[in-house]
Amino acid sequence: MIGLFFGSFNPVHIGHLVVAQHIYYEMGLEEVWFVVSPQNPFKTSASLVDKYERLHMVNLAIAECPYFKSSNLEFGLPEPSYTYDSLRAFKEAYPDKSFAMLIGSDGLQNLPRWKNGEDILRNQKIIVYPRPGFPPEGKYFSSENIHISDAPLIGVSATEIRKSIKNKTPKTFLLPKAVWEHIDQQILYTS
Repeated sequence: MIGLFFGSFNPVHIGHLVVAQHIYYEMGLEEVWFVVSPQNPFKTSASLVDKYERLHMVNLAIAECPYFKSSNLEFGLPEPSYTYDSLRAFKEAYPDKSFAMLIGSDGLQNLPRWKNGEDILRNQKIIVYPRPGFPPEGKYFSSENIHISDAPLIGVSATEIRKSIKNKTPKTFLLPKAVWEHIDQQILYTS
């Protein structure tokens, strides 16, 4: 089974990597694919750097990990990126593969707002990792397709990282070294 880790990855940070690696081992996954979303329907595009920049940063972050891969599959789908459509596209593109979706507990609590969220819940294996302030409780967490991961609670956010870079107090240790060097060289997130 392949774990699909959807995200803006704006930028990818150590929290993403720690959670993905934990779930990879915990669930005995074949691989984890970091699916870079060009435009999340719940986020504004104003703070997003170019999707190819974000894909490049993911590739820098995972370069030395053989069981992590990146995916730009959503780049060929209409924007904004709806998980329901992306899951269908993955199943069509890789009919011989089985997939589990990695999602934070905050995202699962927002499932009623998703396009065909109930259908995803009924038909897709979902691995939920903890997010600060969002305990894994409520009606969606008891679905038979849900697995609650014991991944560590990581209090790192890309929003906080972008804000620190803009304020010239970059939290560089929250990023893989190659990602920070790319951000610094390309002068990303400064305005």
